[in-house]
Amino acid sequence: MAYFIFLKNLDNINNTLYRIAENQSDLNNLNIDQNSYKIIEDSQINFDSVKYGQKYVEKYNNDIISYLDISYEYSFINKDQLNEYIQNVISEIKQFLKNNLNHPLFSRWNDYCNQLQSLNLDSITYPLNKSLEQYFKDQNLPSLNPLQTP
Repeated sequence: MAYFIFLKNLDNINNTLYRIAENQSDLNNLNIDQNSYKIIEDSQINFDSVKYGQKYVEKYNNDIISYLDISYEYSFINKDQLNEYIQNVISEIKQFLKNNLNHPLFSRWNDYCNQLQSLNLDSITYPLNKSLEQYFKDQNLPSLNPLQTP
């Protein structure tokens, strides 16, 4: 089962999703006090839909998550927009790496950071009408969502 980690005691409040975890091991390796968050189990299908940018988590009510479908008419119109997104993700990953040299998921995130840094943005056709995470999946490359960062 996959897990969605929300700010606690904020039922029916939009934008309270904090992190996502694909499995129990990833959940256990998040740098959080699990008692301080509302953790809801959900299907792998819903997890993948959020991870790859097909659905957006709107809110939760008790243990029910509300999702909104996302349409990608124009996700990244040009290279500059995609580069800005990538630089923000790299910054977040580097912050994690800097503070967690001995973390069990260090290698996974270090490798992903290197993948992001070496991506040839000129080889992508714009507009890119999908999330970067879906693009990587379609290219058979590792794909991680920033919401998975420990």
